Formats: sequence, structure tokens, C-alpha cells
Amino acid sequence: MHVYTTGQWVLLFFFYCFCGWVWESCYVSLRERRWVNRGFLHGPVLPIYGSGAIIILFVTLPVENDLRLVWLLGMLAATVLEYVTGAVMERLFQVRYWDYSKQKFNLNGHICLSSSIAWGFFSILLVRFLHPPVGRLLADVPAWLVDPAAIVLTAVFSADVVRSVQDALDLKEILTRVTEENEDLRRLAKRAEVAAAFAEDDLRKFRERTEVEKLLLQKRIEEELAEQRQARQDRKLRRREVADNALRRRTSAKLEALQNIAEVLEDARDHLEDARDQSKELSAQTRAELDEAIARLHRWESAIQARGTRVYHRSMRILRANPSARVRAELAEVLDTLRKLGD
Repeated sequence: MHVYTTGQWVLLFFFYCFCGWVWESCYVSLRERRWVNRGFLHGPVLPIYGSGAIIILFVTLPVENDLRLVWLLGMLAATVLEYVTGAVMERLFQVRYWDYSKQKFNLNGHICLSSSIAWGFFSILLVRFLHPPVGRLLADVPAWLVDPAAIVLTAVFSADVVRSVQDALDLKEILTRVTEENEDLRRLAKRAEVAAAFAEDDLRKFRERTEVEKLLLQKRIEEELAEQRQARQDRKLRRREVADNALRRRTSAKLEALQNIAEVLEDARDHLEDARDQSKELSAQTRAELDEAIARLHRWESAIQARGTRVYHRSMRILRANPSARVRAELAEVLDTLRKLGD
């Protein structure tokens, strides 16, 4: 059995993290036909590969001469790691960064039989062919350099983890908050339809004023015409500028819809006294409901205006790096919107 110091194990971890990043980035880039800086972190590392390699080495090196045990133990260790990592990340961030739900014999979409079998053969490849030259190279690294290099890499890695976790939490916040905004906006629009009908407003015209998608379509057409004119002047418009324009367009459309709904609700509230078929108690109850709906609209308006574009860009970076990421059905609409903005 090979015996490594703590510093050497750390260096092995980062080496296999980098190898995993190279493999995943090249594979996904070829599949997507565009460069994909794969992974959860900003740096060129994939911790799932580094952790998998270290665990596989730790459990298989004592039996490295028996390929059957290497296959079995490596498969079991890597499968457990993949399941636990996937389940914890989905629980923390509400995003499934890999998904085997469409594969046969999968368990909650986090692992599947074909992936586990592949981990077993990868364990043989690692232990028998890849790791021996890496181990010899590591043995040539001066002892005085191992621990300082491990400390520096760990510090950089830790800073990246903190930053990336914050990005993932921002993505989770956007997915949940914007989904809640959209659902509440639809409910308030329905409430405003009832209020508009009570105030004898033209329901068809109201819907035309408050349909977010129609407003988005109008603004999209105007924006596309402007972008076409701009494209003739500057063919090298940066992706960030395009995304910022799209974000501003969607924000403007949503704020306009909120304002239109609020105007209808306020108009209905102002005309409550004209209703002759309502008692004072019912009129007071209706007024209170309208006041509460209007207050909610103004709270959403303030939240949307306060939300900067930087948090969107951080979330879109994660989605570009993980094109196969999935979320629960109720969050899928916002996830698709963020993906389109990031394209």
C-alpha cells in the first residue's frame, strides 16, 4: 500500500480536480458545440472528480493487485459520493447539477446503474494505468515544497468555494423569488380583472395592458429593431451588453404590468362608493382586500427595482457552466428564462 502525507493527498486531490475539469469541459463543449467552462466553481477544478479519485485510491490501493475488488470497491465508493453530493447540492441550492432521471435503473436521478458501472472501470483505469506515473511524479516533488503548495492551493480553492456558493445561493434566490413574483403577479392580475369588471372597465383592454408576455413581445420587437441597427454599426456587441439589455427589457415589462394592474385596482377602490348593491360591511371588506393587493404590488415593484443585474450574471454563469442542470417543475419557467438571457 502506498503511504502519502496529508500534503501529498491534497496535491493529488487538486491534480485530479483539474483533470476532471479538462475532461468535462472538452466533452460538454463538443456536445454543446461551444466552449463550456464546466463546473460549479470559477477556477479550472471539479471537486467531484478530485474527491472521487481520492476516495477510490484510498479504498482500492490496499487491494490494487485484485482488479475485481478494485472494480467493486471503486464503484461503491464513487457511487455513494456521487449520490450524497448530488442530494446535498440539490437540497442546499434547489438545482440538480446532474440528472440521471432519464437513465434506466436510476435512484432519485442522482445515480444510475450505467454510471456506477463506469465508475468501476474508471477505478481500474485510475489505479492500474493513470495513478502510477502520477505517484512517481509526486514522489519527485521536494518535501519542503509539498505542504506550502498544498496550503496555497487550499486557500485559493476555499476562496473560490465561498464565492461560488454565494453565486449558487443567488441563483436559488432568483429562482424562488422570481417564481413567487410571477405567480403573485398572475393572481393579482386575476383579482384586478374582477375589480375592473366591477368598475365597468373594458376587460379586453385591461388584459391587453397587463399581459406581460404581450408587453414583452412589443418591447422585444422594438429592441430587436434597435439591435439590428446597432449590429450594422458594431458587429462585436458583447454578450454582457446583450444580456443587460434583455434584463432591462424584462424588468421594464414587468414593472409596466405591475403599474397597470395597480392603476386598475386603485380605480376600482375609488369607485367602490358608486356601487349600490353592496352593503357597507362588504364594501369595507372589498376595500381592504384591494388595499392589501395594491400594497403587495408596490412591494414587488420595489424589490424588482432594487435587484441589480450583477446577481443575474452570476446565476447565468452557473447555468452556462452546467447546461444539463435541472430544477423542480415550479421553478423551470424562471430557469429557462435565465438560460435564454445567458445564451
